[in-house]
Amino acid sequence: MSACVPTRAADPNRTERTHPPHSPPPAGPRRFRIAGADVSASIAVFLIALPLSLGIALATGAPLQAGLVAAAVGGLVAGRLGGSPLQVSGPAAGLTVVTADLIQRYGWRTTCAITVLAGLAQLGLGCLRVARGALAVSPAIVHGMLAGIGVTIAVAQLHIVLGGTPQSSVPDNLRALPAQLADMRPAAVSVSVLTLALLLLWPRLPGRAGDLLRKIPAALIAVAGATAVAALAGLRLPKVDLPSWSNHALAGLPEGPVLGLVAAVLTTTLVCSVQSLLGAVAVDKLVAGRPGLSARVGRSNLDRELLGQGTANIVSGSLGGLPIAGVAVRSSANVHAGAVSRNSTMLHGVLVVIATLLMVPILELIPLASLAALVMAIGIQMVSLNHIRTVTRHREVWVYAVTTLGVVSFGVLEGVALGIAMAVGVALHRLTRTRITHDEREGVHHVHVRGQLTFLAVPRLSRALHLVPHGAATVVELDGSFMDHAAYETLQDWQKTHTAQGGTVEITGRHTGTRISDPRSLTDCRCRPWTPWRNHQCDGPQSAPPAEKDPDGADRSEQDATSTGGASGHELARGISAFQRNTAPLVRNELARLAREGQRPSQLFLTCADSRLVTSMITSSGPGDLFVVRNVGNLVPRPGEESGDDSVSAAIEYAVDVLRVRSITVCGHSGCGAMQALLNSEPGGARTPLKRWLRHGLPSLERMAADTASWARLAGRLPEDAVEQLCLTNVVQQLEHLRAHDSVARALGEGTLELHGMYFHVGEAEAYLLTGTDTGGVFDRVREPDLTA
Repeated sequence: MSACVPTRAADPNRTERTHPPHSPPPAGPRRFRIAGADVSASIAVFLIALPLSLGIALATGAPLQAGLVAAAVGGLVAGRLGGSPLQVSGPAAGLTVVTADLIQRYGWRTTCAITVLAGLAQLGLGCLRVARGALAVSPAIVHGMLAGIGVTIAVAQLHIVLGGTPQSSVPDNLRALPAQLADMRPAAVSVSVLTLALLLLWPRLPGRAGDLLRKIPAALIAVAGATAVAALAGLRLPKVDLPSWSNHALAGLPEGPVLGLVAAVLTTTLVCSVQSLLGAVAVDKLVAGRPGLSARVGRSNLDRELLGQGTANIVSGSLGGLPIAGVAVRSSANVHAGAVSRNSTMLHGVLVVIATLLMVPILELIPLASLAALVMAIGIQMVSLNHIRTVTRHREVWVYAVTTLGVVSFGVLEGVALGIAMAVGVALHRLTRTRITHDEREGVHHVHVRGQLTFLAVPRLSRALHLVPHGAATVVELDGSFMDHAAYETLQDWQKTHTAQGGTVEITGRHTGTRISDPRSLTDCRCRPWTPWRNHQCDGPQSAPPAEKDPDGADRSEQDATSTGGASGHELARGISAFQRNTAPLVRNELARLAREGQRPSQLFLTCADSRLVTSMITSSGPGDLFVVRNVGNLVPRPGEESGDDSVSAAIEYAVDVLRVRSITVCGHSGCGAMQALLNSEPGGARTPLKRWLRHGLPSLERMAADTASWARLAGRLPEDAVEQLCLTNVVQQLEHLRAHDSVARALGEGTLELHGMYFHVGEAEAYLLTGTDTGGVFDRVREPDLTA
């Protein structure tokens, strides 16, 4: 009985894979496998999540089982459906204050219903694809919110550490603190101090034994050590009480005023979403720091992450669990423990379920004072000195302070609202704070406008402009990023009047680096960032007449300019002047840091000397990012060859052995003159320096001619012509030359170096990365990874 197999239309550009005549039949469906790295990482995360989940549940006043439910659901549901594969979700310290307030106002069952509704709201936001918009919230507000929550947690848990019971708000807790200090319980204090001491000292264990012991999470050691000491000493303390699952309270219908419930849902949605999205971005940065992992995992899909978090909150709330968000502590532990896929996150959820069902007698030995000390330490860590320094450097410390005090004094939603209002006020203040100065230097009058030029600054601008005498040479420097219509008209009217009276006006701006009054730079040219050099063709008419050609094809105008040094020297001086005036102030601090610390590039970028290939532009890199080597044809001489020039080999050895770069990229480009010269070369003739150098490209020519059936492909298509094919083949060949170098081979063997091939199509302004060499080279477009598929 024959089976009907659907046929597929033949595609000339499609590479068909066939099995050899006597090869075994294809293997069956792939079995599900979990990498060993994911297993070890999941155990590390589980050991951190277990005590933290119980501690956060204790801090909120929820049933302790609710923390375990949220940890399991966060691992299984959010880990499977979320858009950040290595982010670990569960009950987060940032949600403690919100949840505690909800439980006190509405009770536990209504709080679970609010969690479900917040999850539905997150699903709606994810479907609307507004996740990126949530990141528009000022970091000062987010950090201030977390700091305020941390202070609230620390002050509340301090009462449990001292053997008492926390009050409902920070002011009440502060007022009750003196009485609590006078009536502290020595047993609770001793267990709490031991927990904090182990938390502090465990990561600092010295020696080789310390290196091994530090792999066990400090949170687990602190709680386990305090529990063991309390049991051995026979201390009578309140301990964890996990009631029977048959008595576990699930979500009920929400009860309470409608406006209050709506505000509660919005607050929970906001805190869960922002914390999860910021956590996903932070995980991306951690993944980027692990060589080879970013290509395997890919960047987070924030909209999918929001959908996964919403689904997890619906499930957690329905099962009587705490609200869920991405947790920074567990996520960073997951990445640092070596996780390579979302299987580690899901497996940690399975381990939480197993522990919840089988380890109840052990969990009920944990003193509540130990959990309170653990959560208090986390609350203190949420007030980050690094964040305070950052917001101070960006002049947003008032936004941070107002948000923090608002959260501490009134609540999360009120504190965030106050922070937003403060941020808007700071922005308006900056918009209206414009400094306008006038001075005269060497007969030239300078009017300097620093800040945003709006209608509010027009009177001061007008006064400064009228200080300029009639007929004087004037330079107006606009040091800002915005100018509204009223200011523009004032400036233009004055310029016309001043010019008509015999004066000269040059208007410069930091946003262009050129004369704003130059009509071609304003209207005709679409390439403003590079206008000072004027070496490219703009959309508008060119001011210079067409160059005449000598009989030998040379450009006479270029010869004249070169011989006199006038035009080229003027453009060079003008470009340097624009850099000193506009770019240098922006990069001076960064370059000063690099001058102090030395260069630490992460990548050696080997490319062609072609002037159209701007490495910093196509890689979006800056000072100190790339160690760049450029030569004719992006060639890598094989070691041992007598080329008469060891510069490329020396650069490779220096980059790998001294700078310790993590990757090397060989980048070719379309229309390469070196490849055209190789194709057109004839045997014999004079051995010029160029021909001697291009002989390092002969293996590429031989590789291309050896098997035309396996030509490289560019985004699924064959090359347009032989030149493009040789450009692609040359990238693949030069990567092989790289592997022959001792330093490269050694680093590849140690797993500390990666090699990449790249092709830049100049006419399309499109970059392609080498993704396979099975058919001579497969180059695909560089795209953002899509994790929704």
